[in-house]
Amino acid sequence: MIKVKSLNWEKVDGLMPAIIQDVATRQVLMLGYMNAEALEKTQETKKVHFYSRTKQRLWKKGETSGNILKLINISVDCDADTLLVEVKPKGPACHLDTVTCFGDDPAPGLGFLAHLRSIIKKRRKEKPKGSYVGDLLARAPKKPAQKVGEEGVEVAMAAVSENDEALVGEAADLLFHLMVLLESRDLSLDDCVELLRKRHAVRAANK
Repeated sequence: MIKVKSLNWEKVDGLMPAIIQDVATRQVLMLGYMNAEALEKTQETKKVHFYSRTKQRLWKKGETSGNILKLINISVDCDADTLLVEVKPKGPACHLDTVTCFGDDPAPGLGFLAHLRSIIKKRRKEKPKGSYVGDLLARAPKKPAQKVGEEGVEVAMAAVSENDEALVGEAADLLFHLMVLLESRDLSLDDCVELLRKRHAVRAANK
């Protein structure tokens, strides 16, 4: 919980920039402005609120479109004059119906894995006919586990006897099928990353 009065409101004339970031993909969705009341309302309701400079009033993101931003965490920068707001978006963040206010491309880099996971989760829920992922999940855990085993062997073989392009291709196949296998158990790569983080912290503390 951010202490509202501890922020440097005078420096920003009462309106603080709030960078909105998708907590899953780490993609920047938009930039808004919060006054003290908007920040308090955001923390109280767990739904992101802004102060509209054009309408001169408080407004909840998604109050007309339904595309709300569920608050996950708020961080303050070193000068206490900018907010980083991590959210779980419901629908497009932009009023132009794009994923972000900076375009509609999926998150870059490793953030794309979160986008891919959302597609896998959707296949699991909707079970569309003819879906390869849906078929794997319908026969979980044996079928996706089998595919992970097969792809793991192919990665090892590519590393020994094939070029970089082939190795990357096999590694991508392995990663994809591993994500499907984890999803069949309500798990994700995030769980693996968290365990690695904990192991790293323990080893760093023991040095």
